[in-house]
Amino acid sequence: MKLSPNANPPEPNDLLIRLHNQTGAGVDVTGNEHGHSSRWNCHGCGDHSGQHSLPFTRREANEHAAYCRASHHRLG
Repeated sequence: MKLSPNANPPEPNDLLIRLHNQTGAGVDVTGNEHGHSSRWNCHGCGDHSGQHSLPFTRREANEHAAYCRASHHRLG
């Protein structure tokens, strides 16, 4: 399956972890490793989190990636 570049954009400077959802779209965990300053963003469906601690964010991002089947494609 060929993915849209929208589903796997270039890595941001503050990328900590990149997971992949069921269709291979990136789920990025960004921010800092310390404090409540990390968040996740799904490039498949566009869902995202607020800022939390890295262990909480990583767990949430992994759970999202496990069930998300979206792959963002621009139409037209």
